Amino acid sequence: MFGIGLPELAVIAIVAIFVFGPERLPEFARQAGQFVRRAKQFAEGARDQLRDELGPEYADLELRDLDPRVFVRKQIDAALAEADAVDVAAARASARQQQLRDGERPPYDADAT
Repeated sequence: MFGIGLPELAVIAIVAIFVFGPERLPEFARQAGQFVRRAKQFAEGARDQLRDELGPEYADLELRDLDPRVFVRKQIDAALAEADAVDVAAARASARQQQLRDGERPPYDADAT
């Protein structure tokens, strides 16, 4: 959650108790919860509106996908997966070609040893 761990949350809670006082803290917590809920609803509404306007081919669109870093990472992952598939296919093809028949001796290179 925003890179904030349990110790940081504890410090924030203690500071909030001192700043706002224990009697006003529940009201501020309720208002903060409502603000987060409204912000989430707004973001979901914007996402849904964007999906509707782009059409059915973008039904699985996530707003996270519009981040250039995520887009580039996905493209690199896809290219690496494709390259791996090509390498595996080439290795299988060469393995099939290099199988020796019964009684056949493997090639020997005197200069390589």
